[in-house]
Amino acid sequence: MTKARKVQVSLDTTPYYHCVSRCVRKAFLCGRDNHTGQDYEHRRQWIEDRLLLLAEVFAIDLCAYAVMSNHVHTVLHINAAEAHHLTDLEVCERWHRLYKGTVLTQKYARQDPMNKAEQVAVKMRIDQWRLNLFDISKFMKALNEPIARMANAEDKCTGRFWEGRFKSQALCDEAALAACMAYVDLNPIRAKMAETPETSDHTSIKQRIAAAKNNETPKNLAQFVGNPREPMPQGLPFTLMDYIDLVDWTGRVMRDDKRGHIISTLPPIVDRLGIEPDNWLELTRAFEKNTKTFVGAGDHIESAAFAMGYQRTPNRRRCQSLFG
Repeated sequence: MTKARKVQVSLDTTPYYHCVSRCVRKAFLCGRDNHTGQDYEHRRQWIEDRLLLLAEVFAIDLCAYAVMSNHVHTVLHINAAEAHHLTDLEVCERWHRLYKGTVLTQKYARQDPMNKAEQVAVKMRIDQWRLNLFDISKFMKALNEPIARMANAEDKCTGRFWEGRFKSQALCDEAALAACMAYVDLNPIRAKMAETPETSDHTSIKQRIAAAKNNETPKNLAQFVGNPREPMPQGLPFTLMDYIDLVDWTGRVMRDDKRGHIISTLPPIVDRLGIEPDNWLELTRAFEKNTKTFVGAGDHIESAAFAMGYQRTPNRRRCQSLFG
């Protein structure tokens, strides 16, 4: 039985989640439909622009993304602390970037005088918006609904554009996070849409590499803060260059003309993560196939399953063989 989304997401278990939205009715999100000859490539920019906007508005960090022909991958970090540190006015202003709000919230945003009853009503609304700002379901809804409306208008049709539910996976440890991010960033290479990470259009890895060349970091993407330590700052627990090296190495091994395992040039980050090189390559080729609701080492996914009320741990044996 499909479980409700609220029991698939638990901040007590992990703040990191891999989410996938897929089109229905053989619809094309982007690219060229070989059946009809119609080119939908421009839609790729629609969704990338929307993702980057949502990363500014929500208290959800965008760790990785890839916009494919009929589905979208995202790796998200729920930053509840950020949402709770925002003032009421900041919450209101963020939400108004996406939605009109109400007459009262518009009045509050203008800082017009308000009576006591109006203040109470606005406070209740803003308290709900604050919770929405770190809700993955609200994030995915804010991503998918506008794209569906625009695509349906362009296709001159009505009805569903996306599957009814987006898929989510809890990434329970650092190794699962790294493997999932690399899997997402390498999607275009596996699909033969690009030869290298830096030429993979509409992916987070291309943004990161382009910014790194200018000694910058993309402001709309989650930041790399280095290897785990105490005190650990908020951000991805790797160095940027380690991660880029890892994705570049993995992408080269995955190419059709380079099937061999280039163990001599294996980035040291794989050793630190404790994943066997063969297992790493298997994960980054078929992450979704090899993993289910929970991803990580056996003890980590057991703890996550227990915390979320699962009687059994989905795919425990497979994760144990890949992550240890």
